[in-house]
Amino acid sequence: MRKIVSVLLFSLLFLLAVSNVGHAATATPQTKIILDGQELVLPLDVEVVNVNNNVMIPIRVVAENLKFNVKWDQKSQKVSIEQNAKLLSLNVGKKEARVQNVKVTLNTAPQLIKNTVVVPLRFVSEEMGLSVSWNNKEKIVGLTSTELPPVAEPSPAPTVPGVGNNIVWNKVNDISFANQQLVVSVDTEVTPQITRLTNPDRIVVDLPNTTFGDMGSTLLQGTMGKLDVSGIANVTDVRYSLFKKDPAQVRVVIELNNLSDVQVNSQYVSGKLIVDLALIATIGIPVNPIGNDSGKHVVVIDAGHGGKDPGTIGISNTQEKDFTLPLALKVQALLLQDPDIEVVMTRETDVYPTRPERVKLANTLNADVFVSIHGNSVKASPLTTGTETFYYKRNSSKALADIVHRHLIQALGFKDRGVKNGNLEVLRDTTMPAVLLEIGFLSNLAEEQAMLSENVQNTAAQAIVDGIKEFLQQSR
Repeated sequence: MRKIVSVLLFSLLFLLAVSNVGHAATATPQTKIILDGQELVLPLDVEVVNVNNNVMIPIRVVAENLKFNVKWDQKSQKVSIEQNAKLLSLNVGKKEARVQNVKVTLNTAPQLIKNTVVVPLRFVSEEMGLSVSWNNKEKIVGLTSTELPPVAEPSPAPTVPGVGNNIVWNKVNDISFANQQLVVSVDTEVTPQITRLTNPDRIVVDLPNTTFGDMGSTLLQGTMGKLDVSGIANVTDVRYSLFKKDPAQVRVVIELNNLSDVQVNSQYVSGKLIVDLALIATIGIPVNPIGNDSGKHVVVIDAGHGGKDPGTIGISNTQEKDFTLPLALKVQALLLQDPDIEVVMTRETDVYPTRPERVKLANTLNADVFVSIHGNSVKASPLTTGTETFYYKRNSSKALADIVHRHLIQALGFKDRGVKNGNLEVLRDTTMPAVLLEIGFLSNLAEEQAMLSENVQNTAAQAIVDGIKEFLQQSR
């Protein structure tokens, strides 16, 4: 009987202990933080917690969302927060803090919860010049800057409708990372706001007046996307999210082992924002990496013509651009299934990148392969048929042309018109193995019908991908 009573007493004490812990620090994922009228979109893996009726936020939120400079010393369990020469010093488990080396007492000490350091939101915000309000009913923290930043010049209006108050936002359609370069496909040119932050070392890329397009609706709900950067030197994480909703703002965070090893530059090329993390050599001169440090191959697929340039005209008044884009997108979809390949498109919609822009994109990315897709036409000779493949001088381009051409002929069964040397700008001025594929003749009725069919396009796409992979395997 005494043993049973002891067990019951132990169980009761255990339940009370668990209850007290839950009361002391409870997660409040429903809490919203509004900064100067704009809701901060927090990643799903970030929890705002309530400790003894004090709203506590992870130091990651302080750094990335409020953009204060945060340093964390694991050994001393000390957090330093700095902004505009003002310094706050806090210690995990201690209510005593320092503001510009003056001692102050906190209502609640910083804590380490689930391996994440959380600090009092009100204390940090007010000391950094933000006024704080709390709506207990709706669980909303309001932060207001005492001095609002100057209004930025409005950016050019994008061409694709976005969201929020019937305003038109720019749209992000794809994000990739290879060769120490972040590549963001956007509808129109955008000027990024790039910030270097420490602890952890990272580069924050903000895209103003920008939301997500074809990347999926889930990212519009405050979720976070991540890229696979395993094996990439100096890069530990690349994540992206919709940071603000109105005005829309996309944020990309690149975490690094060592921020001092890189120099950051950005440029806009052919519908792509390219943020280059150029490695800095020991003598202090930026250098571009040789080859792909991640082990991934960068393949640029070029859908010929587009937009104002229809290309050649088929026997049924078919426009070449309406054949090249669907086929190029099928090639893209197949290449995306290979984890060892990073694919970049010169265009994914009916737009017209100039030939120099296509060349510049491939060269800037230091791509491993460039493949331009086209359709042929000789209206004066409607019986002319067949597949031909062009390259320019380089032996590596000739090797790529031979392999891809062989796969196309075997797969499609069109007449073999051979592999030819052609002085074409996208082949001549690119610096990597490059080919231009003339899949067939749109001026031939039977071949036109075949080329426009889903079945033949799928077959051609697979042949092109098989050829690219065989070439890359031989090039290792």
